[in-house]
Amino acid sequence: MQFVKFFPLLAIVVISLAGTATVEAATGMNPPVKLIWHYYKITNTCDDAETYIRYQVEKLYKSDNTIAPKLLRLLYSDCMVNGCDASVLLQGPNSERTAPQNRGLGGFVIIDKIKQVLESRCPGVVSCADILNLATRDAVHMAGAPSYPVFTGRRDGGRLYADAVDLPSPSISVDESLAYFKSKGLDVLDMTTLLGAHSMGKTHCSHIVNRLYNYKNTGKPDPSMNTTLVSQLRYLCPPRTQKGQTDPLVYLNPDSGSSNRFSSSYYSRVLSHNAVLGIDQELLNNEDTKEITQEFAVGFEDFRKSFALAMSRMGSINVLTGTAGEIRRDCKVTNANYGA
Repeated sequence: MQFVKFFPLLAIVVISLAGTATVEAATGMNPPVKLIWHYYKITNTCDDAETYIRYQVEKLYKSDNTIAPKLLRLLYSDCMVNGCDASVLLQGPNSERTAPQNRGLGGFVIIDKIKQVLESRCPGVVSCADILNLATRDAVHMAGAPSYPVFTGRRDGGRLYADAVDLPSPSISVDESLAYFKSKGLDVLDMTTLLGAHSMGKTHCSHIVNRLYNYKNTGKPDPSMNTTLVSQLRYLCPPRTQKGQTDPLVYLNPDSGSSNRFSSSYYSRVLSHNAVLGIDQELLNNEDTKEITQEFAVGFEDFRKSFALAMSRMGSINVLTGTAGEIRRDCKVTNANYGA
């Protein structure tokens, strides 16, 4: 089997997977035209910003390893909607974080704590958008992911309303998911890699009950789901028959469970039809995503390298730099409302 080759400084590479097909994908980091590696050190504005952030993340992670999946989802929810501008952190009626797709979103307290530390050391300098990107990198590294370079110099955006959130359902088809990622400037390799973040964390039963009881209105479970997994999840997720019924949480990757470890077991579960979310199992319904899944299932280092690149590419979507946006004093509110 031929392993995936990664060339970080090249924009395009043709990947030969399993020696049978080629997948054309952008695997290089987006050229850091606007962002700078170690921006705060180079500009002498807050030399130890990244050290402060890493220390806080390591301290928080030791008492709560769920910060890794929480921050991953929070960063995804920020970057994939309006770009990486920390708009998802803003509070308020009908704010972005109140959108139905962001139900259960966590990690806000973590970012607030880190921001308070930085404001005490370098007031009005380090953006919430950079804190979110750097803290996520450090948290997932604690969980077993690579410590990839995060280019910095982002500025914070303004308020976005809930109806602007276009995050897709976890039950969409692989083609619909590809179209969504491509609309954000990401490709098939980015998508297949970033879905691997589902190797840890939890999801609500409401996102999977259709697969368990009434797949595509057939009155039967999803035929692509392993029958043993169907039984296990039905025990945890009863049919939704009453308004106001509780909506339990289940692990996205039972193999990882409460350890919340970053691993390639997610891809092995997809191949054995043991994916929890519909979109994850859908990876077998496209030749490109299927072959990448097969590669990552046996090549953890290939997955790690691709994850580093995909996170860097996602982290550069529609960033604000220069005089655009602002540097919030409090990540929960814009400066115009600070202290109000």
